[in-house]
Amino acid sequence: MCGILAVFGCVDCSQAKRARILELSSRLRHRGPDWSGLHSEEDCYLAHQRLAIVDPASGDQPLYNEDKSIIVTVNGEIYNHKALREQLKSHKFNTGSDCEVIAHLYEEYGEDFVHMLDGMFSFVLLDTRNKSYIAARDAIGITPLYIGWGLDGSVWFASEMKALSDDCEQFMAFLPGHIYSSKNGGMRRWYNPPWWSELVPSTPYDPLVLRHAFEKAVVKRLMTDVPFGVLLSGGLDSSLVAAVASRHLIDSEAYCQWGSQLHTFCIGLKGSPDLVAAREVADYLGTRHHEFYFTVQEGIDALEEVIYHIETYDVTTIRASTPMFLMSRKIKSLGVKMVLSGEGSDEIFGGYLYFHKAPNKEEFHEETCRKIKALHLYDCLRANKSTSAWGLEARVPFLDKEFINVAMSIDPKWKMIDRDNGRIEKWVLRNAFDDDEKPYLPKHILYRQKEQFSDGVGYSWIDGLRDHANKQVTDSMLANANFVYPENTPATKEAYYYRKIFEKFFPKNAARLTVPGGPSVACSTAKAVEWDASWSKNLDPSGRAALGVHAAAYEDTK
Repeated sequence: MCGILAVFGCVDCSQAKRARILELSSRLRHRGPDWSGLHSEEDCYLAHQRLAIVDPASGDQPLYNEDKSIIVTVNGEIYNHKALREQLKSHKFNTGSDCEVIAHLYEEYGEDFVHMLDGMFSFVLLDTRNKSYIAARDAIGITPLYIGWGLDGSVWFASEMKALSDDCEQFMAFLPGHIYSSKNGGMRRWYNPPWWSELVPSTPYDPLVLRHAFEKAVVKRLMTDVPFGVLLSGGLDSSLVAAVASRHLIDSEAYCQWGSQLHTFCIGLKGSPDLVAAREVADYLGTRHHEFYFTVQEGIDALEEVIYHIETYDVTTIRASTPMFLMSRKIKSLGVKMVLSGEGSDEIFGGYLYFHKAPNKEEFHEETCRKIKALHLYDCLRANKSTSAWGLEARVPFLDKEFINVAMSIDPKWKMIDRDNGRIEKWVLRNAFDDDEKPYLPKHILYRQKEQFSDGVGYSWIDGLRDHANKQVTDSMLANANFVYPENTPATKEAYYYRKIFEKFFPKNAARLTVPGGPSVACSTAKAVEWDASWSKNLDPSGRAALGVHAAAYEDTK
């Protein structure tokens, strides 16, 4: 991951303004500690903080076309850059960077090229020939991007809110799958997959098609010139990522530099479910496994730093980001700069335990669509920012565009949970990798019940957070919360505590509006809370709030 900052239309073009841009860009240096770059062109600035993953020697940014009339600053990875270079043989490339193709694609096709990119990305591009500029974000919002507006009429773009919140009067999250064009003066959606309409698909389930699509998604993400590994919680999703990566590593470019033994990483409280399951998977796959521990107090001590980096006050995101933040620091200390992770599967396949109560396939499918569309506000934000806080890049094969299209085209009757016929959550994915001849995973791991990351690291983690918040927030503070925080009013002391920390770092109203709200149970949308009347009394994002489903569910509050 890298950090980008771009400003267009500044009234002040003095040396002091340049210094201010450099200062603001340095707030993103944790994302890209390897090098810093800045291009200024009259009243325009494009800054970059680089984390070097592909072509570390010559891929510094901003990047240019041949005559440097087009400048681009990019955060992300373009997995099909070699194929795109083949289509651009008339162009001369200056670096081996996968992101340089963006400048040449724009030169060749104008603004209508973003759909050609296969990867995760946020970029801003300046065309000095007509002083126009564009900005775009990947299909799902794996990489973060914000847009803001200054009082002087300037338009700002940044990877994280902290780089523009002080200098912009208004700002918001840049919508995933969209492009902003200064020529047209606004955003338009470039990502238009078949599932976006939420119409119920009817394609029959083919386990081999699904398996091959996922294997392809994992293999393309082994593109790296630096040490890497897999985040392995021992749950289905991360275990499948590790299994496929381990199986195909010997055929990848990474094998030539880093050998055939995959590194895997896990964190938890001592004795937690994830640590036990991850160790078993690692032993089965023969990975070089790294097990990290943290205490509840260490997690609590990190909360302010975590909230500063992930830029949200959403309860479940903070719960899960804290152990991931601590683990990322340990991983980076080992010299690793890139990891594969399992985010996105639960949204695509209805893996959260509340999906057990989906009343029919239509509502099941519509909920998965809603969950995918909101990923940039939750799991993508967590996975990206909690790792990038330490200069670590997380890649998410489940959110591959081609894989999503395959998975979301399956008739959702196959995804529905049917206990009577042995179909637990994500059965279609489990079954696709249930190979008796060449097993990917042990059966009991392949069919392990869903654990949300914040639960799997140890149930006492969430209990400890609640206890701590209860000591920090009084009954009267919570009773008056709707006056202090009229937008997204915190309903629990834990939520109030996180909100208070967030507002210390990001006090503007625009900042608080970047965080979603509404009731949720076990990570559901507000709409899905309607599926079970008992859930309204247990509104908590933990999987254990799925009463009657989770094996260690909270007790029902009558």
